[in-house]
Amino acid sequence: QVQLVESGGGLVQPGGSLRLSCAASGSIFSIPNMGWYRQAPGKQRELVAAITSGGSTTYADSLKGRFTISRDNAKNTVYLQMNSLKPEDTAVYYCNVDAVSMSTRVRTRYWGQGTQVTVSS
Repeated sequence: QVQLVESGGGLVQPGGSLRLSCAASGSIFSIPNMGWYRQAPGKQRELVAAITSGGSTTYADSLKGRFTISRDNAKNTVYLQMNSLKPEDTAVYYCNVDAVSMSTRVRTRYWGQGTQVTVSS
């Protein structure tokens, strides 16, 4: 089993920045992919960004240039740096991890509990 602990959400003014973190722990052999999704009220959950263990990244087209995803493989942690935040970025942000079990070598997708990001003056 893998546990995900998210941190870094909160209230920020338009134009401000936030950095989200998500640390994975448990019986982990490897983590091929880590990423962030978000869900705004009344909307579907959408991909924000993802990163492979080798550092290849994918971003939602609308967020390129403002958001940056990174990871620390030694700490099994993924980060999301969010700059120039807009009110429309307000959502619950979820960490997403594809982890391979140390004992079974089975790959499973895990979700964090979500962290609220509110952009408002």
